[in-house]
Amino acid sequence: MRKKIVAGNWKMNLNLQEGVALATELKAALAADAPNCDVVICTPFIHLATVAGVVEGTVIGLGAENCADKEKGAYTGEVSAAQVKSTGAQYVILGHSERRAYYGETAEILKEKVNLALANGLKVIFCIGEVLEEREAGKQNEVVGAQLAGSLYDLTAEQMKNIILAYEPVWAIGTGKTATSDQAQDMHAFIRGEICKKFGAEVAEQTSILYGGSCKPSNAKDIFSKPDVDGGLIGGAALKCADFKGIIDAWKA
Repeated sequence: MRKKIVAGNWKMNLNLQEGVALATELKAALAADAPNCDVVICTPFIHLATVAGVVEGTVIGLGAENCADKEKGAYTGEVSAAQVKSTGAQYVILGHSERRAYYGETAEILKEKVNLALANGLKVIFCIGEVLEEREAGKQNEVVGAQLAGSLYDLTAEQMKNIILAYEPVWAIGTGKTATSDQAQDMHAFIRGEICKKFGAEVAEQTSILYGGSCKPSNAKDIFSKPDVDGGLIGGAALKCADFKGIIDAWKA
């Protein structure tokens, strides 16, 4: 059985004190009502070491939102995979659409990041997805297939066990357009098929594929009901305990 996962991506939100307060509130909520899935919160770098102490020994996993494509050295302002790991984090998000779009992260850069993250014992939440022009041109499969091949296809089947995929329909985030649960399922099934072709059926069946397109408590149950959707990578709704818990509860029967 592949893991069901709800992961929160805080992005560049919440100061340290606000982040600790949110993690503390979430810890209490999940202690009172245990989740039926894995729960991960991915925070800005400045939160990691402090929030690690808050969630240690609980059901909540901790991740970073990024890491550097270099091992160490004179790279002012960068944070290495080893540094992320040293905070107590277990996960890192790589390849997020915002990193690709705003910071020019290429398939080659992301390949380096993935390799360094895995070498340092981190699980990778690897994001893939197409923009509106690509979707309207019917190129979504081509684009997503190339993103997978460009950054992950040098990995072994064993390494793929530490990769979680997250499909982001970039065209449906903050645009007023919405992806239907059927569109999500179609793309997730395509992604699983590509992983199967490259790494075999066993790896494909074990790989969790999260949906990362404006998931809310109101639509999570419908999206999560699809056979190839294994959870969500949650943005805005992860910043409020009640909303995030509402999405986590979508996994309850």
